[in-house]
Amino acid sequence: MGKNIVIIGSSGAIGGAFTQHLAALHPDATVHAYSRTPAAQAAPPVVHHLIDYADEASIAAAASQAAAEAAIDMVVVATGILHTEEIKPEKSLRDLSADKLQHLFAVNAVVPALVAKHFLPQLNRDQRSVFVALSAHAGSISDNEIGGWYAYRASKIALNMLIKNAAIEVGRRNKQAVIVGLHPGTVDSYLSEPFKKSLPTDKLFTPAFAAEQSIRMLDRLTPEHTGRCFEWDGQEMAP
Repeated sequence: MGKNIVIIGSSGAIGGAFTQHLAALHPDATVHAYSRTPAAQAAPPVVHHLIDYADEASIAAAASQAAAEAAIDMVVVATGILHTEEIKPEKSLRDLSADKLQHLFAVNAVVPALVAKHFLPQLNRDQRSVFVALSAHAGSISDNEIGGWYAYRASKIALNMLIKNAAIEVGRRNKQAVIVGLHPGTVDSYLSEPFKKSLPTDKLFTPAFAAEQSIRMLDRLTPEHTGRCFEWDGQEMAP
């Protein structure tokens, strides 16, 4: 995968698992782990940095920092939100509000878009490089048969379109780039906590398993796959 790896959202369950697994796979690389909150002292090859997702200047500075000594070989955008103490997934139109929609779009679509804006120009052009943003199966229009979760579904659909657009543009000048969305499966984390009791045990993954399987799948992708969205097992997500 190369020598210069970036994780955006490294303090979350899946972001932390990606950080640990990529560091183990690539001990000679530099793994830049970005999060909003200070992290415990990390051992090489992981280097922790603070980032403010609400401040585009902070995102731009992070991209310059990560690429200061070498072009970037991989970026994993592991940020995202489904619910908070105040925000719950909508069950009906009655539950919609502008605040909920704006907040989930800001986190699930705007932040990855700004990360793409500043990090994609820093990708390695001399060899294969990967930019992956965590999407969700809930962002598939054709597979939506039960409705609900308006803001989350719509924000992930927006993310998928942003990925497609970026892949088209970047592909014109960086033929080695692979820019994709990834559904890592349903991961045992804060995001899935309210809903995991209804899931079969074999459908709820540990963060470590999800990261390992997702990285294996990503390693198989080529520039011909750019602009698409994939499940953790390599199946293409239905649009």
